[in-house]
Amino acid sequence: MYKRIIVCLLFLFVSAECNEQEKIVSEGAELFKVKCAICHMSDRPTSKAEMDALIAPPMVGAMYNVYMNFDTQEEANAFLKDYLMNPTKEKAICKENKLLRFGLMPSQKGLLSDEELDKIIEYLNKTYGIKYN
Repeated sequence: MYKRIIVCLLFLFVSAECNEQEKIVSEGAELFKVKCAICHMSDRPTSKAEMDALIAPPMVGAMYNVYMNFDTQEEANAFLKDYLMNPTKEKAICKENKLLRFGLMPSQKGLLSDEELDKIIEYLNKTYGIKYN
């Protein structure tokens, strides 16, 4: 009897945790559309016209660079939080030709709250993330 109660409570806890995570990712997706997609398209461009119209690297490529430069999710998240609020050429992890083409990303300080930033990062991790060991 107690085992059933414990299993049910555990299931309810895990289910609530998953629902909360889905809510954060959903809110992050909406914030991305409003605050990030103005400059960053989600996927790779599929035509020369799309390529020529880019004003910032596509998010799929930008996030690939992040994940290739850090060994853990925590390090990647910390980089994103710092870089998005305080970008510098020295911190940039993109190739030099991307900096020449697009310039340095403008600071999002004052444009994104810490809570919004966390939600966007969760969305980016869910959408473009890789599994760290």
